[in-house]
Amino acid sequence: MPKLPGLPTLFFYQSTWLRGDLLAGITVAAYLIPQCMAYGELAGVQPVAGLWAILLPLFLYTFLGSSRQLSVGPESGTALLTAATIAPLAIGDNYAGLASLLALMVGIICLMGYILRLGYLANLLSKPILIGYMTGVSLLMMVGQLSNITNLSLTATSIGGTISELVSKWEQIHLPTLTLALAVLFLMYSLQRLAPQAPAPLLAVLLATSAVAAGHLDQAGIQIIGDIPAGLPSLALPPVSLDNIQALTIAALGIALVGYADNVLTARAFASRNGYQIDANQELLALGCCNLGNGLMQGFPISSSGSRTALGESLGSKTQLFSVVALVVVILVLLFLRPVLALFPKAALGSIVIYAASRLIEIPEFVRLYRFRLSEFMLALVTSVGVLFTSITTGVLVAMLLSLLEFLLRMANPTDAVWEKSLDRPAGEYVGSNSPIIKMPGLVVYRYDAPLFFGNADNFNSRVRAALEQAHSPVRWLILNAEAIGAIDITAIEMLVDLHDELAQQGMVLGFVAVKPRIFAELQRAGFVEQVGAKQFFPTMMAVVASYTRFLTGV
Repeated sequence: MPKLPGLPTLFFYQSTWLRGDLLAGITVAAYLIPQCMAYGELAGVQPVAGLWAILLPLFLYTFLGSSRQLSVGPESGTALLTAATIAPLAIGDNYAGLASLLALMVGIICLMGYILRLGYLANLLSKPILIGYMTGVSLLMMVGQLSNITNLSLTATSIGGTISELVSKWEQIHLPTLTLALAVLFLMYSLQRLAPQAPAPLLAVLLATSAVAAGHLDQAGIQIIGDIPAGLPSLALPPVSLDNIQALTIAALGIALVGYADNVLTARAFASRNGYQIDANQELLALGCCNLGNGLMQGFPISSSGSRTALGESLGSKTQLFSVVALVVVILVLLFLRPVLALFPKAALGSIVIYAASRLIEIPEFVRLYRFRLSEFMLALVTSVGVLFTSITTGVLVAMLLSLLEFLLRMANPTDAVWEKSLDRPAGEYVGSNSPIIKMPGLVVYRYDAPLFFGNADNFNSRVRAALEQAHSPVRWLILNAEAIGAIDITAIEMLVDLHDELAQQGMVLGFVAVKPRIFAELQRAGFVEQVGAKQFFPTMMAVVASYTRFLTGV
C-alpha cells in the first residue's frame, strides 16, 4: 500500500507555520506562472500548457512527496529534453499529443522504479555532491537571469558563452531595466539584513508591479509578463500507438533519470538544510504519479524546480501547504485574475531568482569539507564545475563515479591492528601493525578494518605477512579478527584459501574470531569453513586465548 507522507504533516499542522506557507505559496505562484509559461514554450507546446502542467503535480506531491519544501512542476531540463525528443517526430498537429504521451511513459517508468525499489540508488549522492550540486545549480540559475535583468537577447547555451555574449553586447544593456533589477535586489538584501522575517520577494513583486503601473515603465522599454491565457485543461488520453511508444522509449528513460536525479538531489539538499529526511523511493512514486497525471491532462514531462523551492524556503515554507496555496492562486489567475500579474516586470522576476539562488551557495560548507578531507572538498568542487560547464546530469554522474572511486581507494588501503597480550594487560588490546608488540608466544591476532573484496585482497595478504614477519617468536597460530569485515567476495575467499594452504605447509594454524553470521554462511557456501575446520572459528577473544592455552599445554 503506497504511503502518503504529506497527510501526517497536514493533520498535525502547527499554526506557527501558516504565515511562512501562505507567503511562500503566494510568491511562488507569482513566480511560477510566467516561468511555467516560458517552460511550456521551451518544451514546444502552447505556453498555457506550462500552467496546465503545474496543476496536478502541485496537488499530488502535497500528499505523495516526502519533501516538505520541494516545488514540483515544469523545469528547464525536462522541457528541453521534451522538445529535442518530439521535434523530429512531430507531424502536423500531433506535437502536444506526443508530449503528453512522453509524460505518461516517464510516469510509468518512475512507478516501475518505485515498485522495484530503485530509490536506493540515490544513496550514491553523498554530502559533497549535494553541496557541489546546489552551488552549481545556483550559479546556473543566476546566469540564466542575465537576459531578464539586462533586457538583452542572450542566445548562448553555456555559462561561458552567456557571459562572453553579455560582455560583447555590454553597450546594448537597457539601463532602466538593469536599474530596476538592481533596485529590487538591493531591497531584498536590505530586508534580509534589517528585517529577516519580512517577506522580501513578495514585497518585491508588489512594489515592482506598482512601480510599473504608476510610472508606465512598460512604455519605457521595461519588459513585462503580459497577458496570461485563460482556461483549464480537460482529462484526455494521449494518442497511443506502438510506433510512438517505440520512438519515445529511450527518451522517456533518459528524462525519467534526469528528472529523478534533479528531484531527489534538490529534495535531499533542502531536507539537509532544514533538519529532516526524505524517502528516495517515495520520491519515485511521487514523481511517477505527477508525470502520469500530466500525461492525462495534456501536459508534458516535469520534475522539480530548484529556484521555486529556494524562493519558497526564503519566505519560510515549512510544509507542502505552500504548494496548495500556490495551486489555488494559479487556478484563480487562470479563471479570474489574469490581469493582476500582467504588469509584473521580467527584470524583477530575474532579481528574485538571483536572490533566492544566492542563498543556496554555502561557502562555509566548502571550508568545512576542505578542513575535513581534501578529497571530499574536491568532490564538491568537481560537481559544481561539472554542473556549470557540462550539464546537471553529466556533472552529477561524474561526481558519483569519482566518489565511488575515492571510496574504493580508501577501502583498498584501510587501517589495521595487531592484538597484543601481556601479564600487565591481561584483557589485551590492539595496536597498529607497525608498532612494537608483546604477544602470547606464537599467537598473532590480526584485524583488518574493511570489507574484503577484489580491490584490497592483495593489500590484505601483504599486510598479514608483514604482521607475521614482525612477530618476536615463531608463529604457531594466526587468528584473523573479522569484526570489521562486513562483506566478502569470491576473490577474497580464494586469497584466504591460498593463505590457509601456505600457512599449513609451514606448520601454522589459521583461525577466525568474531565472524558475522552472514559472512560465515558465505564462507560455508564456498567450502572454506570445511577446509579450515569449524572449530577454528571463535566467538570471542577469550575463547581464542583459552583454546590457544590448551593447545600450548596439550590439555
